[in-house]
Amino acid sequence: MQASRLHYVADHSKRPAAKPLDDARPARQHGIMNDPMGSWSQLEVAGHICRVFEPAAASPHAYVVIYLHCSQAASLRGYPAFTREFERYGLRVIEPVTGQSWWTDRIWPEFDRQISAEAFVVEHAVRYAAERWDARPPRLALLGVSMGGQGALRMAYRYPDVFPTVAAISPAVEYQKRIEEGVDPGLDFMYRDAEDARQDTATLHIHPLNWPRNQFFCCDPADTRWHESADRLRMKLWSLGVPYECDLETEAGGHSFAYASHMAARAVGFIAQRLEQERLRVV
Repeated sequence: MQASRLHYVADHSKRPAAKPLDDARPARQHGIMNDPMGSWSQLEVAGHICRVFEPAAASPHAYVVIYLHCSQAASLRGYPAFTREFERYGLRVIEPVTGQSWWTDRIWPEFDRQISAEAFVVEHAVRYAAERWDARPPRLALLGVSMGGQGALRMAYRYPDVFPTVAAISPAVEYQKRIEEGVDPGLDFMYRDAEDARQDTATLHIHPLNWPRNQFFCCDPADTRWHESADRLRMKLWSLGVPYECDLETEAGGHSFAYASHMAARAVGFIAQRLEQERLRVV
């Protein structure tokens, strides 16, 4: 069974890739593609590509954002709404590139046959931030959009001491839907069925006594695919008494980078404010 699934994945990897959301053509269509600000570079961490943003004036407190991309691996480098905010607060950013991994702790061979995307972030991206910038918890934050949004929440729920601050835009929380619809070979490979995937979603990883102290998520009401699951997440957090901030009312383009760009100031501002609170927190 595993061999046939590996063959299926290999076939999938040969299909023409969809244009990423940071491709020039769709970005110009949304009116948000300009010359990127700051300094973006690309490097390898533990054998995998990562994109890195260095602001002109980095915060003296070594704050770092780990950005988890969407299913098309779109970088924030082409979206000035985000880089402006990173510059404003002096935030360094590292963007691991993992393809359609869904940021789970399951093996996705098109990323790596030995380590999951989640483990790569927790082990290698975190270590890189510490070694290069002397950035260690709680001065690390997670930020994600769509697939990366649910990944950011899920990782923060699993590792709240490593990632006490998280912001998610348009999080694709109940991703088992994509298995039910038969549209995601990656999820088909990683999970036995839709119920197996549901049991591993962010909502089911919330611990009632151990959670990230700072979490923000948002979703456009016009995002008919993911808004309902974001609202269910809100209700679960409320029922457990877990503190959170969310915006499920603002409309700005549905499930798109137009919406993500509209919410960039809110999400990155939340991260910057809460990283500062974490630094000053008395324990």
